[in-house]
Amino acid sequence: MCGTCGCNVTHGDMHTHATVTVLQGLLDANDRQASHNREHFARHGVLAINLMSSPGAGKTALLEATIDSLRETFSIAVIEGDLETENDAARIRAKGVPAIQISTGSACHLDATMVHDALHDLDLDAVDILFIENVGNLVCPASFDLGQHANIALLSTPEGHDKPAKYPVMFRAADLVLLTKSDLLQVLDDFDPAEALRCLQQLANPAPMLQLSAKSGDGMQNWFDWIDKAVA
Repeated sequence: MCGTCGCNVTHGDMHTHATVTVLQGLLDANDRQASHNREHFARHGVLAINLMSSPGAGKTALLEATIDSLRETFSIAVIEGDLETENDAARIRAKGVPAIQISTGSACHLDATMVHDALHDLDLDAVDILFIENVGNLVCPASFDLGQHANIALLSTPEGHDKPAKYPVMFRAADLVLLTKSDLLQVLDDFDPAEALRCLQQLANPAPMLQLSAKSGDGMQNWFDWIDKAVA
C-alpha cells in the first residue's frame, strides 16, 4: 500500500538482503526519533495517547465526546493523521482544541518524524494530554513507535468480533481496547463482545476491553476514569 513501511513487500521479496536491511534501518531510525519525542513529552509533562483503528471505527467521534467531558479538567491537543483532507482536524478545532493535521499522502501510518514535526506547531507547556489519531489502518500503525505512552485500539461493532484474531499485531500492541459503537449491538446481533475479548486474550494480551458509545454516552465514564488514572 505504501512505500515507507514495507507493507508492499511480498513474502517472496523478503529473501532479498537489501530489502530486509532497508526496512530494519527504517524502523531503527524511527525508534530513535520516537525516543526523542518521548523526551519532549516528559520534559513538558504531557501524556501522549496513540489511537489506532480501521477507518470509520469512531476515533474522531470518541475524541469529540472526550473533549466535551474533560475540557474543564485537562488541556487537550490533537494530532490528526490522514492520507488527505483536514476533515477530522476541522471537527476537533470546532471544539476549541488545537489540532495539527498530518497529510501522509500515500503512507498508511504515522511515524515518529511526522509527529515530531507536528510538535513544533504546539505549545506543549499548555497541554496535559496529546491524542494522536493515527491513519485508519489495522496493520502498519502498530509497527511504528511514535513516542506515545499508551496505544489504544478501537474495535467497532460493525467490524466483527474476530478482528483481534485477524489482526494480531495491532491488538497485541494495545494497552487498552475500546469496543466502540456499542449502541448498535441491539441490531448487530452477530457481534459477541465476549468473543471479542476472548480473541484478545488469546493473543496473551491482558489489556482491558471497555464497551462504550460516543453517540449515546453509554460506558464513556469508564474511558474517562482510565484517562484520569493514566494522567496520574
